[in-house]
Amino acid sequence: MDRKVLKEALALTEAHRPYVLATIVDAHGSVPGKKGTTMLVHEDGSVVGTVGGAGLEEKVRFLARSALRQKEGGLHRFDLMAWKPGGLSSRCGGSVDVSLQYVPPRPNVLIWGGGHVALAFAKQMDLLDYDYSVSDDRPEFTTAERFPRARHRWTVSPAELLPTVRASGDRFSHAYLLGYDAQKDEEAAFHLLPDFEGRVGLIASRTKRELTFKGLRARGLPEETLARLRSPVGVPMGAQSPEEIAVSLVGEIIQDLHPPRESGTVRSKAEEVAPAHAEESPGPA
Repeated sequence: MDRKVLKEALALTEAHRPYVLATIVDAHGSVPGKKGTTMLVHEDGSVVGTVGGAGLEEKVRFLARSALRQKEGGLHRFDLMAWKPGGLSSRCGGSVDVSLQYVPPRPNVLIWGGGHVALAFAKQMDLLDYDYSVSDDRPEFTTAERFPRARHRWTVSPAELLPTVRASGDRFSHAYLLGYDAQKDEEAAFHLLPDFEGRVGLIASRTKRELTFKGLRARGLPEETLARLRSPVGVPMGAQSPEEIAVSLVGEIIQDLHPPRESGTVRSKAEEVAPAHAEESPGPA
């Protein structure tokens, strides 16, 4: 693979941005791009590298942008023969098979609250080499000793959370509200939901969940904004302990990253995600 393509793929992975790798996996006859040639396609359609230029490259770029929208790649054959039905406007005379690999953005999770569940959750994230940042309004819960592998450790109020995220320049896939104070969790949700680009989840008992949604409605959040808040959270597995809940949360992230394709298995409603979990304990683990 071309060095520029490799460097760009690494940069996009670290920036938590999706892309498509288009690779010629087979070639027959006279073709401009040989087997193994790779091109990277960004979300905006710009490219690094080439699969041969001209009409072939434009067709591959079009299909790659479609793959980015659908979040799924594929294998395509192109005949570079203008005289053949369905062939590209080319006189090369050969054909190529091009693999389009959709590479999803690497998970990057914002954690509000640094207590028991957050600590267990971070350890699971470490095992998967997923990125995360931890925030809390208690400085003793955002230390490097407690979360040594966190990208960021922020001691902020709920109202300061979103401006801090924006200032970091990070692109987050998820935010989980795992705080020790239900009112502060509600405050964090109030500030995140309208503008945070990732998914937002709230750990809550049934009562906490109902009161939180009631409070957010009273503060003027419209229903379409409230619908973005997942609660309960996690994969349904009867999780009880912080460690079990952490596994459940990580399972949800994995499902978001690799959603099931079978009919009827893709979830779309927050209430279908998981049973309610107990609220976070206020003390350090």
